[in-house]
Amino acid sequence: MAEAAGLYYEIHGRADAPPLILSSGLGGSASYWAPNIPALAEHFHVIAYDHRGTGRSDRTLPETTSVEDMAGDVVVLMDALGIGSAHFIGHALGGAIGMELAIATTRLDSLIVINGWRTLSPHTRRCFETRLALLRHAGVEAFLRAQPLFLFPPDWITAHDDALKAELAHHLATFPGAATMEKRIAAVQAYSPHLLDLTAVPRVLAIATRDDFLVPHASALDVAAPIAWAKTASFDWGGHACNVTDPDAFHRLVLEFLRS
Repeated sequence: MAEAAGLYYEIHGRADAPPLILSSGLGGSASYWAPNIPALAEHFHVIAYDHRGTGRSDRTLPETTSVEDMAGDVVVLMDALGIGSAHFIGHALGGAIGMELAIATTRLDSLIVINGWRTLSPHTRRCFETRLALLRHAGVEAFLRAQPLFLFPPDWITAHDDALKAELAHHLATFPGAATMEKRIAAVQAYSPHLLDLTAVPRVLAIATRDDFLVPHASALDVAAPIAWAKTASFDWGGHACNVTDPDAFHRLVLEFLRS
């Protein structure tokens, strides 16, 4: 198992290609990117990793954790792998990690944020409060059974219901624990980079999905609002995890942006 400073990582693609780091959302797992890695690895040296406290990474978290801490972990990983700078794609919480990296360092060649935010909308806060209530009062299994409702469109869930049921046992076995999940949700709720200075990043793309149940379309587009050169793109369908539900459209958009 590849590991650096307590962080599990995996590498795909040619060693001589430009590095591209993938950072997932609340679940924190590199496996989230499974539908995307083959297409991206044809053109990039792809690094996917498990966030600290999740998956195959070190499960030990301090009493509190923050998005700034999570961005620091990426810097540690880049240093361990000898990566001076890289492209970065972050989904939701992973997008916040990318934004913090762009604020705190000069090590991103480009940044793509999928269904992210600068400030959590009241709707998204209600969603996280609901998920916390499920976790605290109904338990881990109820929390995980409800998870697809926040990630995927209803018709996609209906079409993939058997696969989602089959994945439940895996998610239960790899769940980082209620205490860790609460710390991660608290970090999400606390992070709000109102002064978003991404001048060190030459290219920024904010992706928003109109039928995202968790993050309103306008909130996801707002990531690009203070950045004069940033680009935006919208999907009409795909839900919060649009890179999973419509990977072909996602790959066309992202590869065109990264290779332009």
